[in-house]
Amino acid sequence: MKTINNLFFVVAMFLVTSVAFSQGTITGKVVEADGPLPGASVVVKGTSNGTSTDFDGKFKLNVKSATGTIEVSFVGFGTKSIPFNVTGGTQDLGTITLVSDNSLDEVVIVGVVDIAKERETPVAVSTIKAEEIVERLGNQELPELLNATPSVYATKSGGGFGDSRINIRGFDQVNTAVLVNGVPVNDMENGAVYWSNWTGLADVASAIQVQRGLGSSKLAISSVGGTLNIVTKTTERNEGGFVGTTLGNDNYLKTIASYSTGRMDNGFAFTGLFSRTAGDGYINGTAFEGYNYFLGFGWTDEDRTHDVQFTVTGAPQVHNQRTTSFFNAATIAQYLQFGDKYNFNHGTLNGEEFNWRRNFYHKPVLSLNWDWNINDNMKLSTVGYASFGRGGGTGDIGRLPGFNFASSSIFRNQQNGEVLWDRIVQYNSGQAVTFSDGNVYQRTDQENGLFINDSRDNGLSRRASINSHNWFGLLANLNTQLNENLTLDVGIDARTYKGFHYRRLDNLLGADAYRDNDNVNSPNRVLTNTYSSDFGSIVNVFKDIDDEDKIDYYNIGYVRWLGLFGQLEYKKDAVSAFVQFSGSNQGFSREDFFLVTPAEGQRTDWENILGGTIKGGLNYNIDENHNVFGNVGYYSKQPLFDAVYLDNTNDVNEDYRNEKVFGAELGYGYKSEKLNVSLNLYRTSWKDRYISIFGTFQDPSMPTDPNATVQGRTNLVGLEQIHSGVELEFTYRPLDFLTFNGMASVGNWEYGGTLSGPAFNVNDQNQQVGENTLYLDDVKVGNAAQTTMRLAMIVEPVENLKFDIAGFRADNLYADIRAEDFDEEDNRGSLQLPAYNLFDGGVSYKWFVGEEKDKTINFRLNVNNLFNTTYLAESQTNIFADPGDDTYDGINTANKAFFGFGRTWNFSVRYNF
Repeated sequence: MKTINNLFFVVAMFLVTSVAFSQGTITGKVVEADGPLPGASVVVKGTSNGTSTDFDGKFKLNVKSATGTIEVSFVGFGTKSIPFNVTGGTQDLGTITLVSDNSLDEVVIVGVVDIAKERETPVAVSTIKAEEIVERLGNQELPELLNATPSVYATKSGGGFGDSRINIRGFDQVNTAVLVNGVPVNDMENGAVYWSNWTGLADVASAIQVQRGLGSSKLAISSVGGTLNIVTKTTERNEGGFVGTTLGNDNYLKTIASYSTGRMDNGFAFTGLFSRTAGDGYINGTAFEGYNYFLGFGWTDEDRTHDVQFTVTGAPQVHNQRTTSFFNAATIAQYLQFGDKYNFNHGTLNGEEFNWRRNFYHKPVLSLNWDWNINDNMKLSTVGYASFGRGGGTGDIGRLPGFNFASSSIFRNQQNGEVLWDRIVQYNSGQAVTFSDGNVYQRTDQENGLFINDSRDNGLSRRASINSHNWFGLLANLNTQLNENLTLDVGIDARTYKGFHYRRLDNLLGADAYRDNDNVNSPNRVLTNTYSSDFGSIVNVFKDIDDEDKIDYYNIGYVRWLGLFGQLEYKKDAVSAFVQFSGSNQGFSREDFFLVTPAEGQRTDWENILGGTIKGGLNYNIDENHNVFGNVGYYSKQPLFDAVYLDNTNDVNEDYRNEKVFGAELGYGYKSEKLNVSLNLYRTSWKDRYISIFGTFQDPSMPTDPNATVQGRTNLVGLEQIHSGVELEFTYRPLDFLTFNGMASVGNWEYGGTLSGPAFNVNDQNQQVGENTLYLDDVKVGNAAQTTMRLAMIVEPVENLKFDIAGFRADNLYADIRAEDFDEEDNRGSLQLPAYNLFDGGVSYKWFVGEEKDKTINFRLNVNNLFNTTYLAESQTNIFADPGDDTYDGINTANKAFFGFGRTWNFSVRYNF
């Protein structure tokens, strides 16, 4: 309570200071035909005194003169001039409607943020505005909101805080580009995005735009399936702030506070936000605690020639997880036995929750943006950024009696499936223990009075796999208006990345020490130091790691990137078009401290690989209601780090090559006062994907012995996927109080056919032992529903009260197959999971408070999976049911699959001042 009182005191002081230098206050709301218009400019004519509308299109502006005129403008809309008179202290100008003028100065560029614009940019796009984010999010995760858009499939079956994933048009998030204010955030080594590192984005986002397909970004980024562009223009907000809290199922509790000064007379602006989120987790044993901080400092000079913004944000968090790997996860049979919230890794140690899998990470990101309006026809936008990621995830290492790994059923309680942590500790410390198989086990391998675990046969330990990085980048774009119809953009994209990868001991689980024999430079080390994975371990991201005892492996990945890009835009009357090009050089180098001696050279030379894109599109506005567009693009995409260096070694893959992506789209749009519709057709071909497969072959040195075999590896680089489909999205408002939103998408995502290559002895890469073949004809791409539909109804019976309900259907959902498993010609294809339907509901109420009714208290209740439907959201395996097999809804219960979340709820209260 003391903290909240202090916050209100600070807010009050800012308000008092601001009012002391003003004559009065103007308020109002700016809208377009579709609703509120966030980010519109409101400026006192003839001065630099201005502000921007908030998420709801509302604004509040302190003015120094009692009378005058304001100008309200937004890119692509006609400017309105409105007189004001604040002799009485305040004036509410009511609702101000801006009308599109069909004369956008920019087609796809706002600083370095490539935002697609309706009836202008010829790409398939959906935008979720801040108001919808705030209302629908609750205790969901950011990717889940995007299930409301076509061809998107997002789940969180991993169950842990921030463990959600997203697919767009059937491509996973490694091949979906994520941009924050135009800056790419996909990991530079593996392309991954871990949403637990970005949990705070929803609190500061002005909008999230989903650009499906190659999109409108000028950068050579991983937009095979699409691009998520998250926009946070926080230092341009109005003066004010909010405090709020959200309660939810399983002890979910989030508290948040934010304050913005707005643009002050000296041109400076500041925004600060802090939040804490914690809970037990819906899945058993997935307790979590996370924080989010955001600080934004901005400055604009009087004539708005220069705009500088510095931001720093981070989301340190610790959460327990449920295993989602192919090799170590629960089966449907186990979920049916122990419940759909079952956690394969969970149990209690000394009466407290303990888990094999625990994620801990902190990734602060700093950025400095500078927009310079050089003259009326030229603008330079630059952003420099840095990211320091620290943390990793825990797991098991070693084995216990009978060479049993941690996944063995003997280490789990047969009644509830929980891990028998106390018994593992007892065994590791030398006590006689009875595990679930009924046998008594006791260690007798003491050395000098110590029980020593290792990675092979003696004892089980919890280790932590560390994946930290230092990342620096510079992105600049020069925008030049060549004439009234042509605009040219040229720019540079430079990045450098250093990733640290090693393991350390997290918990010896009762043993006295650990023996590591994996470092050729220091073999047979006996270690006793352990390192915490609690929250305190990730606070300091500049902590030195050199003194940490490392086990199992230790290597550093180096990535550098230099890209040049350009774009030519044309706009005249009803036609808008663009052509984009980019070229990039991506360099890889690897340094290994465990597998290589200094004399051999632990650091490799740079592997430099060229890549690039070329794409273009055209939009034609047939009339005020109808428009059509088309685009086509080609992308030469450099391989990922693991496709260059094989098997986590310094060995270079001599067969690596660029992946080749070709995409094309056709679209139609209809826009009227009551109905908006968009329809898209697309086809994407993704060729030359890398995959490494293994097979068993006769040992050439012993051709007469049928039991003499060797493992043969084939590095295939010709794998192809072809994704095509149709997408529909609409909004219909038949009455002022009734709105319908809907979408439907039907895809056909398949592999491109049979693929084969020579197999070489894994122990002698110069010896060919046979050939491996993949039979992928008509095999469906899995892990995402190829057919999705959603229909939402929003009812506002009275002002400020809103009810909404939405139904979602997922169909043609296939298991997450591993292409390398299709090495037999008579394979049965992809396992199709049952279709399912879900319903979500919510109610909102906005209460105006304060003497001038200019502050609000917002209430929101969400109930997700309203009818508590039980369904399979994904499967890690592709096991078909044969006669006599146990099944669930026709699916073999031996599959390692995940049930989706049942009914969940959240209730939030937010005070806006």
